[in-house]
Amino acid sequence: QVQLVESGGGLVQPGGSLRLSCAASGFTFSRSWMYWLRQPPGKGLEWVSTTYTGGETVYTDSVKGRFTISRDNAKNTLYLQMNSLKTEDTAVYYCAKDRQGTVRGKGTLVTVSS
Repeated sequence: QVQLVESGGGLVQPGGSLRLSCAASGFTFSRSWMYWLRQPPGKGLEWVSTTYTGGETVYTDSVKGRFTISRDNAKNTLYLQMNSLKTEDTAVYYCAKDRQGTVRGKGTLVTVSS
């Protein structure tokens, strides 16, 4: 049974940083492309970043240069380091096994506010 459990969200001031984690189980993590998605208040689910099994990473334009996705295959854990946070980054963040979020965790709330 696939399980994805996010953690690390919270309240942070604009310009601050947070590191999200996602503990994965029930599938071969090291062979899986992994995704971070987010859902801002009142809006739909949007793709943030992908890490491929070969190490390549891609980002949506709005987070390039500020967010870094990484993975630790030994720990079956996905990370998202978020720096220079903006109010528009406020959202529930999900890790997922697919870009559409069909298989995803319950999410962790990130609130960027002064």
